[in-house]
Amino acid sequence: MKAVVYKEPFTVAVEDVEKPRIQHPNDVIVKITSTAICGSDLHMYEGRTAAEPGIVFGHENMGIIEETGQGVTSLKAGDRVVMPFNVACGFCTNCVEGFTGFCQTVNPGFAGGAYGYVAMGPWPGGQAEYLRVPYADFNCLKLPPGKEHETDFMLLADIFPTGYHGCELAGVRPGESVAVYGGGPVGLMAAYSALLRGAKKVFVVDRVPERLEKAREIGAVPVNFAEGDPVEQIKEQTEGIGTDKGVDAVGYQASARGTDHEEPATVLNSLVDTVRATGALGVPGLYVPSDPGGPDEQAKRGMLLVSIGKLFEKGLRVGTGQCNVKRYNRYLRDMIIEGRAQPNFVVSHELPLDQAPSAYDKFDKRIEGYTKVVLHP
Repeated sequence: MKAVVYKEPFTVAVEDVEKPRIQHPNDVIVKITSTAICGSDLHMYEGRTAAEPGIVFGHENMGIIEETGQGVTSLKAGDRVVMPFNVACGFCTNCVEGFTGFCQTVNPGFAGGAYGYVAMGPWPGGQAEYLRVPYADFNCLKLPPGKEHETDFMLLADIFPTGYHGCELAGVRPGESVAVYGGGPVGLMAAYSALLRGAKKVFVVDRVPERLEKAREIGAVPVNFAEGDPVEQIKEQTEGIGTDKGVDAVGYQASARGTDHEEPATVLNSLVDTVRATGALGVPGLYVPSDPGGPDEQAKRGMLLVSIGKLFEKGLRVGTGQCNVKRYNRYLRDMIIEGRAQPNFVVSHELPLDQAPSAYDKFDKRIEGYTKVVLHP
């Protein structure tokens, strides 16, 4: 089968790899109909992780079940399904408590597994024609048959739940103001989720015109940090107080204002300044314990200079960690079905799988309006 294979920094190729097969009675094989390129994939693509050549990318996957193992009870061939990017067992302590992003079974020696991602277990990705899904009764979310809402449902694999998770970590409530740093797909989903949760005003901080315009279109307030200090811009619009809550949808590859120089802690520190005393921060943006491309020795070891004193002084609460997709995906699916949510406004391009190398290049360079790419094998 064809799959997107990592070759070296800034290079992927569509190559023939072995088609997956049933290896356990609880497995299913899914024929992929849609799979997305995630901003997290770019960390590997750029050589900013320990990913080795040969890994098949792709943790945002949906499709039609082609084959089921003998132990699968709730699924059958022909079912349309979307899979959380978290690979989870459903029975370990963390899964039982709802922390499926930190499964203790699927990736021995580490809490958490994912498809097609470095250090996240032995699970090939789904930027391919087929995908093996383990613990399938637990990991597959069934969808209405047909092709309706294809790109909306595709986003249930990761970025829609992850954006919602950022709001959950921050405890966003109706009537509150929220600052979202980062207007990429996850940031836009966080802003959209904040509005769905009843926030009165949502600010989206970025400098890419297409992203800021998308923020405006969904009813958020765009803040271009290239035009001035975003903290001051937001405080001017909140009577000098700041927002009730904040979401970091950028992570460790943040750029210092006015330059292209990376400053990994800049978003965290800006949020500490932006959010009012006794507010809260949600941090779904990715931070890593080691970064080979970090701008200094401390950053390379995953250690950042964060304004902990001011955070403590202001009594801010912080929630972090990757999304436990299964905690949210069922009711977000139902919101899509009922017409209450339509997250596919972030999708900029739908392309065949063989155009993945070009799509990676353009998405990484943020050119030609590439904001979220869905591949169709």
